[in-house]
Amino acid sequence: MARIDELVGELTQLPDAAVRTRVEELVGAVLELHGDALRRMLDLVAEQPDGGAALFGELGADELVRSVLLVHDLHPISFAMRVEQALESVRPIMHSHKGDVELLGIEDDVVRLRLKGSCEGCPSSELTMKAAVEKALYEAAPEIAGIEVEGLSPPPPGPPVIECLVPLQMASPRAGAASGPR
Repeated sequence: MARIDELVGELTQLPDAAVRTRVEELVGAVLELHGDALRRMLDLVAEQPDGGAALFGELGADELVRSVLLVHDLHPISFAMRVEQALESVRPIMHSHKGDVELLGIEDDVVRLRLKGSCEGCPSSELTMKAAVEKALYEAAPEIAGIEVEGLSPPPPGPPVIECLVPLQMASPRAGAASGPR
């Protein structure tokens, strides 16, 4: 993936616009061919007696396969289901803090959530969202256009205040220690 990103970056720097255009057309055609082949493969899996449920689950769980399927909009698990699964994966964390997260809806790939319980209005809610919920959502559905959290106020300007930290006591300089270079 890193090599592909590197090559695409180099492609955009090519001085000849006609060459750039032809290379982009070539890459587009190869991607379209691969997408059509993947679609046919997934159709064959879906024709299995169990509808391919187990295999679809395995394909969706593999990070590399999942990312390639997403490029072609072929992920075997729906966007909404992946969002639900991601929220289910973080609920134990939320519950351990006597809170929860509720999915209010999804519109235009924007996920709308509400924090419930002790998480609602808690100063740590934003950190919880960033650390657990958003991470899980973006990993499960990287095509998310945004995440809106009902009732979550924007953070105050300036550095975050962490009330639970104890200030460090500065040690006084040792008696007789040199105060600087001589």
